[in-house]
Amino acid sequence: MAILRSEGGAALITALMLTLLTLVIALTLLTIITTGTKVSGSQKRYRSSLAAAQGGAELLAAEIVPRLFQAANLDKLEQDYALINLQLTDPACLKQKLEQPVAGWSKCNSAQTSVDPAQAPDVSFRLAGEPPAKGFLVTSKLVDTIPGNSDASGNDLLDPGGAVSSGDDTVRPRHVPAMYNLSVQGVREEAGSREKARLSVLYAY
Repeated sequence: MAILRSEGGAALITALMLTLLTLVIALTLLTIITTGTKVSGSQKRYRSSLAAAQGGAELLAAEIVPRLFQAANLDKLEQDYALINLQLTDPACLKQKLEQPVAGWSKCNSAQTSVDPAQAPDVSFRLAGEPPAKGFLVTSKLVDTIPGNSDASGNDLLDPGGAVSSGDDTVRPRHVPAMYNLSVQGVREEAGSREKARLSVLYAY
C-alpha cells in the first residue's frame, strides 16, 4: 500500500505554536503590568512634588515674600529660616525685581531673568520628607513685576485724616498693589528623580 502523504510531526509543530503563542501572551501581560507599576509610581512621585510646590508657594506668599519687603538685612532672613535652609541667591538682583519692572533689572543676568525656576533661582529652600524618604527642594523666581504704590515699610502709618470741618475734602491716593509673577518648582532630592512640578503664581502686595 503506497503512502500518499505523511502527517508525522504535525502534533509537535502545533504544540510548539501554542507554546509560542502562550509565551507571547504572558510576556505582553508582564509588560503591561510592569509599565502600569512604573506609571503609577511616577504619578505618585509627581503628586508628592506637586504638593511640595504648592506648600512652597503658600510659604512664600504668606511668610517669605512679605519679609523680603521689610527686611533691611537679608542675611537675618536666612538665619530666621535656617531650619529649611533658606537661600537667597543674589540679594541685589532680588531687590531690583521687587521694586522695578523687567526693563529695570540691570543687576540680573540672563539666567536670573529666565522663566526657569531651577536656573539661578531667587529663593530656594528645603522641605523635609517623611523618613526614610528624602525631602523636597523648592526653588522660586520672580519672572515679572508690575510696580504699585503699596507701603513696603511694614509700619502702620497713621491716616493723614483732616480737620472735622474739612474731612470730606481730604484727598487719599488710590491704592494700586504691586503685582508679581512667581515661578515655583518642587522636586524630590533623590538621585535620578525626574518627576517635578512647576507652578506659576500671581502675587499682589
